[in-house]
Amino acid sequence: MAKPRQTIETTRRIPRQSRAAETVTAILEGAAQILETGGLAAFTTNTVAERAGVSIGTLYQYFTNKDAVLLALARREMEIALADVGRALGGGGDPSLEGRVRAMVRVIINAFRGRQRARKAVVQAILAQGIGIELMAPVAAFIAAAGAEVGSGPRPILPALSREQLFVMSRAMLGAIRAAVLEEQPFLRSRAFEDEIVRLAVSYLGSIKSDPGRSRTTV
Repeated sequence: MAKPRQTIETTRRIPRQSRAAETVTAILEGAAQILETGGLAAFTTNTVAERAGVSIGTLYQYFTNKDAVLLALARREMEIALADVGRALGGGGDPSLEGRVRAMVRVIINAFRGRQRARKAVVQAILAQGIGIELMAPVAAFIAAAGAEVGSGPRPILPALSREQLFVMSRAMLGAIRAAVLEEQPFLRSRAFEDEIVRLAVSYLGSIKSDPGRSRTTV
């Protein structure tokens, strides 16, 4: 019988004070720098603490082990990306379905452009630890909330998605981008790749909008 997966404890102490928050930020930035220069092979709590300019004891006050640091780093990057997506969807750009989707896709792809080696290491660690679903849930929830907001009003832009449709769309989009990161595909930075992700999402959403009767339980 397979052993149940243990939930990784991300932090020991919750950094409520500004100085503590700055320490955690320094640790996560040090972790990103280590991953970018040396990958997972060079990633240890000792190297992260040294790069962050803190003692190993200080690091362990906030993180139980290096996996907890990785998970916290992944969550931080996800939160930054979601905030950027929110601004893109709420901005004054192209208001059409394709325009909104392209704005969202461009932000998500851009989130993977900087420090590509660090991004790859984080994605690999998430997959190896089996915690991808934990991080995917807020992404899916955000897409659902954004879709509901943009889809409100007399002429909704985005259709309301069922749980099944939301699952398929979010996994299809993020799965393709994740694969391009892991495989270090050179076209990750290209407009052609962005166009294909947009085509995937717009075609799927367009088919739902044209045949709403097939949508059952909405989120």
